[in-house]
Amino acid sequence: MLIATLPAIAFPAIDPVLLSLDLGIVRLDIRWYALAYIAGLILGWRYVRYYAAFPEAKLSVERVDDFLVWTTLAVVLGGRLGYALFYQASYFAAHPVEILLVWHGGMSFHGGLLGVVVALIVYARRHRLSLLRLSDAIATAVPIGLFFGRIANFINGELFGRASDTSWAMVFPAGGPLPRHPSQLYEAALEGLLLFVLMFVASRRASIRERPGVLTGIFCGGYALARALVEFFREPDAHLGFIVGATTMGQLLSVPLFALGLYLVGRAKRSDA
Repeated sequence: MLIATLPAIAFPAIDPVLLSLDLGIVRLDIRWYALAYIAGLILGWRYVRYYAAFPEAKLSVERVDDFLVWTTLAVVLGGRLGYALFYQASYFAAHPVEILLVWHGGMSFHGGLLGVVVALIVYARRHRLSLLRLSDAIATAVPIGLFFGRIANFINGELFGRASDTSWAMVFPAGGPLPRHPSQLYEAALEGLLLFVLMFVASRRASIRERPGVLTGIFCGGYALARALVEFFREPDAHLGFIVGATTMGQLLSVPLFALGLYLVGRAKRSDA
């Protein structure tokens, strides 16, 4: 095969464990993946505090601080349950206890998103906040977490791309001998950096901040498009493969998210009419 004979960029073998601490009774591993979640949550929290300063946000800093705990639980629990349900339902049905072993890997963005949606609904009702204004504030910061999460995926050498003959293809330790797309970096660039810039530019416009739901809709639509595009370069999950024709699970899950984004933006426009 031509693809097998082409040179590939060496994969930077970064130890997924940044630091190991021997505490006597237990050994504690500090992993890049966990640090990515922490960095995403903390920087995202600080960014939402910045957004809350706009009068149209109608959100106090105290509420932003309080919701950080809710977001953390929602992301972790929703991401893990989503992975178990969407990607390995039969396995976790036979081994339900392993759902709790989040350090063994396996998190779903769409599951984490559903977890955050539930948290938003409950929190908004409890404190009598506008659900869409609260979700707009959170949506501006989500790309930050996505960026760090995809970088952590790259460091772990997981969720790599399909075999490729591009000059920047890499041979991943768990991906066999063929050079592959570093699709985690594509996702970091599109779902993280590009989507963050788009959300930042949109959120700077008072006319958009005044229409609850628009920022949430832009995020949902933007993420869905970015994810669906990168899926053409990302290797499908081995235990799932292609779902319908050449369509992957990630692309299928992005369809309702894109539809939701269109609905929210369209709804806000109709309310202005």
